[in-house]
Amino acid sequence: MTQPLDSMQQLGAATQLGGMPQFSFWEMIANATVVVQSVMALLALMSLISWSIIFFKIIQINLGRRKALQERALFQNATNLADGVQTLREQGNSALYPIAKKGLQEFRRLEQSVIHPNLKFRVAGDNLRRVLEQGVTESLGDMSRSLAFLATCANSAPFIGLFGTVWGIMNSFHSIGQMKTAALAAVAPGISEALVATAIGLGVAIPATIAYNTFLGMINTVQSEMECFASEFLNRAQLELPWMNKRGE
Repeated sequence: MTQPLDSMQQLGAATQLGGMPQFSFWEMIANATVVVQSVMALLALMSLISWSIIFFKIIQINLGRRKALQERALFQNATNLADGVQTLREQGNSALYPIAKKGLQEFRRLEQSVIHPNLKFRVAGDNLRRVLEQGVTESLGDMSRSLAFLATCANSAPFIGLFGTVWGIMNSFHSIGQMKTAALAAVAPGISEALVATAIGLGVAIPATIAYNTFLGMINTVQSEMECFASEFLNRAQLELPWMNKRGE
């Protein structure tokens, strides 16, 4: 408690001289209590991590969305299912080929299975649909990874900053009580130092909130493209593979 008391004594001397000391942003941080400074350091770390995630996700999701659009068009223009899958395979770091690959693996399992052809016909469509949906979910999982941290920053940062502010104001009023003065000039600097924590908390939360909502919208677009591709893949498979349309005797 000596640090706030020393600050208040300096403030009292300045007030008696007819003026108030001027504090810069960094001076207010330096004059804050240890608890408030710890809160500010935590918020600064959260901000650094969240901005790193934001820049990475901007590149990752934009690239995934562009690839999904381009590769779906290539698949639609392919003459048959095999050529379409081969075209996707040739794309570097393809967004849609992992989904198609799961479908091909399921084809091989069904073809090699020893179940009756009539039963194979019945289960083929449902099995393939579930496998393609699993591929879409896994691909979107890579894009959605780390978004939970942005949501955590958006929800918790203002309250963490508010905790630092409340703690700083408590110490300011305790120091004022020791000085036995309620002058505004004695209260204002300590409160302004404490309010910096709330300002930093909002500075962390606002970009995280905007980025989180923006990324969700972008991921929904990618999801729509992937789901449409999965449907087109299944339709082609049912049209082009005889054993998926012909019942056994």
